[in-house]
Amino acid sequence: MARNGLKSAGLAAVAGLLAASAAQAGGLERGGYNIDLLFDPSDYAAEATATYVNPQRELKNVVDTDTADSNAVAETFGGGNLNGRPNSVDDTDSYWAPRIGFKAALGDSVDCMADYSQPWGAHLNPGENWAGANSNIETKVESDNYAATCSYKWDLGPGQMRVIGGVFYQEVGGFKERLVQDFTGFPPPFSSLSGVGRIDLEDSGWGWRAGVAYEIPEYALRASLVYNSAVDLDHLRGTIDLTQVAFFVPGIGILNGTKYGVHGSASMPDSLELKVQSGIAPGWLAFGSVKWTDWSQLQVLEFEPDEAALGRFGTSLNFLYRDGWTITGGIGHKFNDQWSGAVSLTWDRGTSHGYGAQTDTWTVGTGVSYTPTANVEIRLAGVAGIMTSGSSGAVTYQGEVIGDDVSYDFDNDFVGAISTSLKVRF
Repeated sequence: MARNGLKSAGLAAVAGLLAASAAQAGGLERGGYNIDLLFDPSDYAAEATATYVNPQRELKNVVDTDTADSNAVAETFGGGNLNGRPNSVDDTDSYWAPRIGFKAALGDSVDCMADYSQPWGAHLNPGENWAGANSNIETKVESDNYAATCSYKWDLGPGQMRVIGGVFYQEVGGFKERLVQDFTGFPPPFSSLSGVGRIDLEDSGWGWRAGVAYEIPEYALRASLVYNSAVDLDHLRGTIDLTQVAFFVPGIGILNGTKYGVHGSASMPDSLELKVQSGIAPGWLAFGSVKWTDWSQLQVLEFEPDEAALGRFGTSLNFLYRDGWTITGGIGHKFNDQWSGAVSLTWDRGTSHGYGAQTDTWTVGTGVSYTPTANVEIRLAGVAGIMTSGSSGAVTYQGEVIGDDVSYDFDNDFVGAISTSLKVRF
């Protein structure tokens, strides 16, 4: 079997496996960035990938550590004493991470690809019936990324050198709901209100990528280093909805909450990823990657009302992330001209450290690639792993106490993922 036969089917299984393995990384990462399609040896190729991820994080020993009632004058929104509610809850929801791409060779030296993906996202949905509802009822973040990437290659030694560049446009939005006031047992008119406050936000921005790669097709060898820039969301705008909240203000009486505009800013992180693969024996391939993601850009995001008025308050979204590191290594094997497989081990460093539930994750992945014809490739990959245990509570950030509203613990929890992909070459 010729070693360059790995390039057609064997590497496809590896690529699908890596995509599934990276689906449960730290911060707000879902699909992340992936430009592997750019290296496809055919003149034209189209690819569609869908990854389903099921993290099963359960919070335990939950304690409401801010039992204050809401007070519009003091601007405290503790949500009341919730310690009579359940002290354990399922925190995470499953999700899909899609990707669609098209690649074209423009002559012998230039390759370009366009793709759509959802690199960032989160969905925490513990609901209202738990002791930490004053911290979170539901939080959801979604993104859409539209990218164009090209490379220029030339002969260098026994292989080919590439320079890579591209741009992407990103739309990011989401919301968070939490219990501002517990009206359980209150008389009218309070009993008709839920006491839930909600913030909605959205913005868009541009980013760019640059990198280099070196390939020796005869040995299925490729090494690439790619940097993806941050995406600045300088005009992050939205609304705070307090219409389900009412306050008693001395000298005024009952003040109903309103819905009003807010503004702030944030940056989605930049990243740097090194990928290496090489044939190590006829029909065998070793691969690995190291990725750094600058999640420490997301600390405390402040949002202020567009107009100052009675009953309009600012708020913050607290992340306190540290930088993420993801390391993957694995082996791929080509069984015959139609079937290839791969296994991998991935470690992802948790971005939480004392506040939040994103601890280290270890996953084992396996994938298969089926090539019924030279122009069609079908891939299936699965991942199973452990999100490690830890706890969350109050921490100090720049002299301010963050996370003093709720504390909780969590054990080692399961995470699973499955990824399927179809590639057509023509």
